[in-house]
Amino acid sequence: MNNVNINSYAEVKAFERLMVLIATLIRHPGVGARDSLAKPGEHDAAQDILSKMQQTAQALGLALPAYSVHTIRKDLKTLRRYGILDRRMYRWGYYLGTGALSQEELQAALQALATQAQFQGDPQIRRLYKTLERRLRGLNLALDGQLFYPVRTHLSRTIVYTDPEEMMQQGHYRRTLFHELETVERAIASGQPLELLRHRDPHGSLGTGHLRVYPLQLIYADAAWYLLCEHLHNQHLEIARADRLSEQVKVLDASGRGTAAQRQILQVAHQLLQQGWGLYLGSPEEQQQERLAKAALILVRVRFFDPVAEFILEGECRHPTQTVKRGQQAGTAYVDFSVQLLSDRCRSLAAG
Repeated sequence: MNNVNINSYAEVKAFERLMVLIATLIRHPGVGARDSLAKPGEHDAAQDILSKMQQTAQALGLALPAYSVHTIRKDLKTLRRYGILDRRMYRWGYYLGTGALSQEELQAALQALATQAQFQGDPQIRRLYKTLERRLRGLNLALDGQLFYPVRTHLSRTIVYTDPEEMMQQGHYRRTLFHELETVERAIASGQPLELLRHRDPHGSLGTGHLRVYPLQLIYADAAWYLLCEHLHNQHLEIARADRLSEQVKVLDASGRGTAAQRQILQVAHQLLQQGWGLYLGSPEEQQQERLAKAALILVRVRFFDPVAEFILEGECRHPTQTVKRGQQAGTAYVDFSVQLLSDRCRSLAAG
């Protein structure tokens, strides 16, 4: 392997072939992986790579001659010789390095994906993680299993079914928005307005029926997935629980309003969230006043004594307007927790 003659690539066609091979590995990570149904000896990774190389060459406007698998195997040895490929087996498909990430960054990203796939039940991330787990199996073995070791995790777990494949396996077909996530995600990316159907309203506050909205973002919070959206008729922002929305999704305008407009409204929504509104973004009237900076806020103060006071002191970032002060009352220590809230919210808190 160390006796590769780089001069053999001095000829233009040979050099071009090597460049197309590298471009193919970049454009088609995992190329050459053996099909799970294929028997040993029935699969030729070099033949798969050759096929993808022809596709890559065509996309680049190049005419690639019909090369033999033996030639491609020699090229793969050259890439190993110069560290472009690692000197190990690529039984689960070829790819170059770790893409845009270092090995440590890749490990951190994989841990985040694993959590979202396992506990938050994101069906798209589950498929992606399974693909990466298979593709990176060789690197994981070379690292003695450290690549996929869950150094960090997030135990917040969804309480509803989210993955259509899992629903089918378990016999729990729910006909929720999770069956049309790809349509929703495309609409989010391009700003397409959708007609959705809210088929459940257990609190009785929002009602059921059709909604015409611009979907802005899928959000995971606490124990479920939500859809952040903007209503077409009054520009009201709402966060609706995804499993309470039906699989009935209709695209109202395929052209969409574009990413820039989506990002602008998304920023407004997140500003409300940062100001402490929580998942309920208020009534249309409350929200409009808040967005115009005309909302009437009052200062609410709650006094806590030990042992609860120590717990309150730990939460330094509970609310963006909070202030926390220690004090003494009749020789007993206490903590005053103050926050600014809308007057209507204060009334609802007092009633609750």
